Amino acid sequence: MEHPSARPFTSAMERALDEARACLATGDVPVGAVVLDEHGAVVATGRNEREATQDPTAHAEVLALRAAAARTGDWHLERHTLVVTLEPCPMCAGAALAARVPRIVFGAWDPKAGASGSVYDIARDRRLPHRSEVIAGVLEPACRELLDAFFQDRR
Repeated sequence: MEHPSARPFTSAMERALDEARACLATGDVPVGAVVLDEHGAVVATGRNEREATQDPTAHAEVLALRAAAARTGDWHLERHTLVVTLEPCPMCAGAALAARVPRIVFGAWDPKAGASGSVYDIARDRRLPHRSEVIAGVLEPACRELLDAFFQDRR
């Protein structure tokens, strides 16, 4: 059962899932991200584009954070929320912290490279100068099914 704190992020996660599905056209791992402002409005979106652009840093979260900074004219995203279909990796969790994002919301856990509570917990590491609240499991079955289907087709 989904935690009550996850309910306000359901529609944003649906939008992130739409971004993730768009990855299938380029052969990228289907991960989508959305950046919300303090009122819950979508400021920016992103999807994995590593295969499409041959850029190892073109993760959904990084692209969404870049777009949000460009749209707001400020890299300080201190009043924004990052919503992503898969638990952020170390690079993406670090990018969220560098942008001062106070809240990370994700769907599926990443048991191999997650950095927001599973393998690592960079997002909440007290040794770092900034931390983010983490809300996990929003629409987790839909997020997990999309990833599982993608990797099943690759096997």
